[in-house]
Amino acid sequence: MTNQQNPEKQPVQAPIYQIRVEGHLGSQWEEAFDGLTVTQEDSGTTLLTGPVIDQAALHGFLRRIRDLGMTIVSVVRLESNPTDESND
Repeated sequence: MTNQQNPEKQPVQAPIYQIRVEGHLGSQWEEAFDGLTVTQEDSGTTLLTGPVIDQAALHGFLRRIRDLGMTIVSVVRLESNPTDESND
């Protein structure tokens, strides 16, 4: 039995994604998109924002958007931990 800590075994946070679609969706869509935050933008688009556990989940969201006939404007992965920057 060893007392060494393994830095690779630290909990991994799901990356945050922003998925922008054409049109305005109401907040009732948050449940349909597993809790992603729904934000209506002045530009006439809706931003779906939140953690996405893995690529399979991301593809599931994109497939759901496609199946509902929505138009995807953009998909952006945000930094999952923006405070973890090194100052070399």
